Amino acid sequence: MVRTILCLLGLLLAQSAMALSQVSATVDKNPVIANESFILEVVADDDVDTNALDTSVLMKDFIVGRTSVSSQTSMVNFNTTKTTRWTTVLIARKPGTLTIPSLTIENERTVPITLTVLSASDTSTNQQKDIFITTDISSKNVYVQQQLTLTVKLHFAAELKRGSLTEPSLENANIIQIGKDVESDTIINGRRYRVIERTYAINPQQSGEYTLMSPVFSGEIMVPSTRRSNFLSFGETKPVSVIGEEIPLTVRPIPTSYQGQWLPSELLSLHQEWQPSPDKFMVGEPITRTITLTAAGLSQEQLPIIEMAMPPGLKIYPDQAELHTGMNSNRLVSQKVQNFAIVASRAGSYQLPEISIAWWNTVTNQYQQATLPAQTITVKANPAAAQEKLAPQIANSANQPQAPTTIVVRESSWLQWLFLALWLLTSLAWLISSRKKHQPKPVTTNAKNKSLYLALLAACKKNNGQQVLTLLVPWVNELPAISHPVATIDEALAMLKSDAFSQAVNELQQCYFGKSHQDWRGDNMLVAIEAIYKNQQSPSANIALSLNP
Repeated sequence: MVRTILCLLGLLLAQSAMALSQVSATVDKNPVIANESFILEVVADDDVDTNALDTSVLMKDFIVGRTSVSSQTSMVNFNTTKTTRWTTVLIARKPGTLTIPSLTIENERTVPITLTVLSASDTSTNQQKDIFITTDISSKNVYVQQQLTLTVKLHFAAELKRGSLTEPSLENANIIQIGKDVESDTIINGRRYRVIERTYAINPQQSGEYTLMSPVFSGEIMVPSTRRSNFLSFGETKPVSVIGEEIPLTVRPIPTSYQGQWLPSELLSLHQEWQPSPDKFMVGEPITRTITLTAAGLSQEQLPIIEMAMPPGLKIYPDQAELHTGMNSNRLVSQKVQNFAIVASRAGSYQLPEISIAWWNTVTNQYQQATLPAQTITVKANPAAAQEKLAPQIANSANQPQAPTTIVVRESSWLQWLFLALWLLTSLAWLISSRKKHQPKPVTTNAKNKSLYLALLAACKKNNGQQVLTLLVPWVNELPAISHPVATIDEALAMLKSDAFSQAVNELQQCYFGKSHQDWRGDNMLVAIEAIYKNQQSPSANIALSLNP
C-alpha cells in the first residue's frame, strides 16, 4: 500500500517537474510570393496559455491573418507529452529578403527565419500560384467626385472549401459594388483557373495623392491528405489569404474657372420625346414631354434636377424621375428619365425656353453644356371643348323670350281697328305666357345645379377623379352667379377665384395627367366644392340672380 502511494507521488512529482523547454517556428514554403499567403507554425512542447504568442512584431513586413491554436496531450508507457501549436496566415507586403523575427513564449525564443519573397509578376512564380488576385482600374488620374471603376478578379486553381473577399479601401472616397459577381474559366500558362469577377464604383471626395488598397481574400482550400493510409481518410484543408496590388491615385480638384453644379463626366447628353406628336396638340389634353439625361462616369445620385420653365397659358405637372445605372464598355452609365405633363388652357403658339446643363468633359478637360434648344409648339382648339361651350349658349338662347312682331297697317279702315284688337289680345296672351314660363326657371336651374352638385359630392367621396373632371365645367355653368358660360376648367378657375378650389383641381390634374397615375383622394375637392356651393346660395347671390333680365 505504501509502495503504491509512493509510486503515485513520484508520477505527480515527475509531471510537476515537466515545464516548457522548447519553442520552434517553421513556414510551409520558402521562397514565397508577395501578396500571397503562407503559413507560419509555432510549436511549444507544453500546455501553455493560448494567448502566449504575440504576433504584433510581424506587422512591419507582413499582413497578419487569422491565427488558430490547438493543444494535444499524449501518454506512452506513462510518459506524457503535451504540445501547443499556433498556426498563423501571413502575407509578405513587398518582394525581397525578409526576416521573421524571434518570437517569445514564456521566456523561450524561436529561431529567426529568413524568407525570400518573389514578385507577383515574376514569371518563375506562375507554377506556384494556386490562388491570386488581379485588378484593373479605369483611370489613375481623376477629378474629385469623378467616378472610376475597379475590376477585381480572383483566380484559383485549387478547390475552395470556403472563402470571403473584402472590399477595396480608399481614404475620403465612396465605394460600392456594381452588379453581381461573374464567374468564368480561363487557362494561364497551361493551368486551368476558376475566375470570380467583381466590379466596384469609386467616387473620391477630396483631392490629393492616395493609395487604393485592393481587396483581401481569406479562406480555405483542399489539399492532399498527409496520412500514410488513405483508408477512411478525408481531404484536409489549408487556410489561405491573398491580396491584390496597391494602386496609387491622383485626385485633382475642381477647376477654379468652373461655374455651376460640378459634373465630371466622359459624356453627358440630353434627349427629348413628345407624346402625342407635335402636330396633334389640343387645348385641355395633356402633352407628355419626356427628357432623358445620360451621363458616363457619374452615379445616379450625382445627376442634377431637370427644370423646365413654362410660358403663360401652359401648366406643367412633373412626374417622379426614373433612375437607371448600368455598365457599358467597362464604364458606369447613369440615366435620369423625367416625364412632364403639359396642359394648355387656350389655343395658340408657345415658346418653350431652352434647357441647358453644364458639365466638365474629363476626356478633353473642357467646360461643356448639354442643351435642348428653345422651340415653339402650336396648340390647336379642341372641337370637343368648343361644342361644350356652344351647348349652353344654344340652351340660353332657346330660353330667351321672342320679341313681338309689329304689324303696320297702312290703310285707315275698320280693318285697322280689328287688327289692333287682335294685336292687343296677342300681346296680352304672350305676356301671361312669358310670366308663367319665366317663373319656374330658377326652380329648374336650381334643381339641375343641385343634381350636378350631388353627383360631384358622390364622385369625390368615391375618389372618382375622372367623373369629377367630367362634371366640373357643367356644374360651374349652372351656378347662379356665373356671368357667362365657361368651356374649360382653367376658365372656371378664373371665374370662381377660389384658392382652395384651384389647389384641389391642381392635385386632381397632377394625379391623372402624369404617367405615374397616383391614387387621388377627393377630400380636398369635396371641401372646396361645398364652400363654393354655399357661397353661391347666399342671399347676395340670389339678389344678383333676380336682377338679371
